[in-house]
Amino acid sequence: MPRRVLMLGWEFPPFITGGLGTACYGLVKAMDRAGMRTTFVLPKSVPSGTVEGAPKVSLVSPASELPEMRPEFEAPPAETGGVATERPRSEESVQRVVEIVREMRSRFRNVSFVDLPVDVASVYKEQEAVWSRVVEELDVDERRIETLVRAGAFGDPTRIDDASALQTAMPERDPAAATMGSRDASSSDYSGDMVGQAHAYAGFCLEVAKRTDFDVVHAHDWLTYPAGLAVSRLTGKPLVVHVHSTEFDRSGEHVNQQLYNIERRGMHGAMKVVAVSQLTKNTCVARYGVADSKVEVVYNGVEFDPVERGVPVIENKDKIVLYFGRITMQKGPEYFVQAAKRVLDVMEDVKFVVAGSGDLASNMIEMAAEMGIGHKVLFTGFLRGNDIKRVFGLADLYVMPSVSEPFGIAPLEAMSHDVPALISKSSGVSEVLTHALKVDFWDVEEMANKIVAVLRRPPLRKALRDNGRFEVRALTWDGAAIRCGQVYDSVLEPRSEEHTS
Repeated sequence: MPRRVLMLGWEFPPFITGGLGTACYGLVKAMDRAGMRTTFVLPKSVPSGTVEGAPKVSLVSPASELPEMRPEFEAPPAETGGVATERPRSEESVQRVVEIVREMRSRFRNVSFVDLPVDVASVYKEQEAVWSRVVEELDVDERRIETLVRAGAFGDPTRIDDASALQTAMPERDPAAATMGSRDASSSDYSGDMVGQAHAYAGFCLEVAKRTDFDVVHAHDWLTYPAGLAVSRLTGKPLVVHVHSTEFDRSGEHVNQQLYNIERRGMHGAMKVVAVSQLTKNTCVARYGVADSKVEVVYNGVEFDPVERGVPVIENKDKIVLYFGRITMQKGPEYFVQAAKRVLDVMEDVKFVVAGSGDLASNMIEMAAEMGIGHKVLFTGFLRGNDIKRVFGLADLYVMPSVSEPFGIAPLEAMSHDVPALISKSSGVSEVLTHALKVDFWDVEEMANKIVAVLRRPPLRKALRDNGRFEVRALTWDGAAIRCGQVYDSVLEPRSEEHTS
């Protein structure tokens, strides 16, 4: 098993926006335990605003150690329109985050971090940048990348090797499509000139690669594929790309052609493609023309610690059904509201909690109000810290109605907190869970029927809870790290044979 991995990612705790950051954290932590040496390269302005546990599904890291930015889980004030909002961060809280970043990173024995001075924008529209302020307080490997801040450190046409590598990695940029801000908000979670930022990130990664010893490049999702391709071309080291989501998952059939091209080039330019589920592998093969034999499925995992898992459940006469994640087209929020209406037609003592934020949040609120169930649906906004444990402690059932979910870590988190899960069949996680209820996302009648069954039948709820707790123990990041190690071996073996021949 190779011991040196150059891993390229766009986010890492304590600043994460969802499944991608959560997955990077869990995988790197497990690789560290397995003894693999990893250099993790990320931009300094990782999406923002959030201390871990915050905006969407940042669940894995020790969120309880982060400073509380608002009171414990409670209904948002009426003046905010029923949506929880951010409070300004004090200098004291920023310093506290700096301490947490340092402390979290000190736990890794075999992992080093390179925070690149790339002034990227937030990935998600509703977030504000704070990471740059934190990075200023950190001594982030300045000695290792001292030349990066010089003018022309990336994309310098006089540097033939770098220019050639970048040109190969990046498809020609269409000026009309260079900014994604003009796209319909419902079609993507991303905003700003992310393609340009990915280009800048790739240039800096070339400089990091020259100063780092590694055996294999591991790039997560499209934002880092150009960097992975450029580094692989420059150094001759094999590239493995990790597909957590595709443009078809984010945008349906109305894909952004430029992003599709980047994804396709990354998959075809890599020696191996890691997909988070068989569902995602099928998309890579059918939609991107990648050979079936080239794609390996490595399921995500969950950090399961019974001692750290929960907090005392607050007594409440109402049953609580939880939606936890981004409120975007991909996650199917409208189906959750439609199912909620049908449940409330036959049950009075139910509340539906929507924990998350996104570009469809307002639509979801309006939809609930128009259906006359606005008083039964609580929108918390994104949660952080102990609020995450608290909301799981309140929940009787977690529902994931995703239209397209390459994997879906949140159900594993719910089940690890003893919360039964009802999940969409259009998800990768449905391939590995047997003790979760499953439903077609569009079948709101069946979704409602299963919600009612769980809430009304304690024996069913107990069976799902007990069996689910046992099942998630087998779905670990350590297993995912072992599988990734096997993928690394497969791309390195041909090179070993070349040296011996």
